[in-house]
Amino acid sequence: MTGVVLGLHVNPNGGVPKHPVDSLDIRSEGCVGDKQNDLKHHGGPRRAVCLLEHRVMERLKAEGHPIQPGSTGENILLDNLPEGSLAVGAILAVGNAVLAITGDAVPCKTIGASFTGGTFNELSHKRCAGQTRWYASVVKPGTVYVGDEVSMVNGDGPTENQ
Repeated sequence: MTGVVLGLHVNPNGGVPKHPVDSLDIRSEGCVGDKQNDLKHHGGPRRAVCLLEHRVMERLKAEGHPIQPGSTGENILLDNLPEGSLAVGAILAVGNAVLAITGDAVPCKTIGASFTGGTFNELSHKRCAGQTRWYASVVKPGTVYVGDEVSMVNGDGPTENQ
């Protein structure tokens, strides 16, 4: 089963919300045109790209939260991947880029406006497994477009040297 890129987001000034773009150049250090204000907790090679599944956003919206695409700092909004397929170690082909999930993106007060009463912990993997944003490192840089296919890659998938 393949997924799809529903949205791409950056903020050249840092912080949230991130703003929609039609394409995203992904490099080993992160997304071109996107800035992180807190480099201790965001960015760098192990947290180069932030991913969010559309189902998670829709679940939170159904609970009454004002979450919107880009409002929680995700660079890529994904849809149609099998539930539970995103986890540490998963490798995804996203357009012509390849990403490896390195960990969940722990929520903080910066994304509080996306949640009723500022309850940003609603987007916590510890609170509810899988209800999170994920950080990814870049296995193979590339350019991603809204509408691109997303597929899971086995451990022998493409690498930056191939």
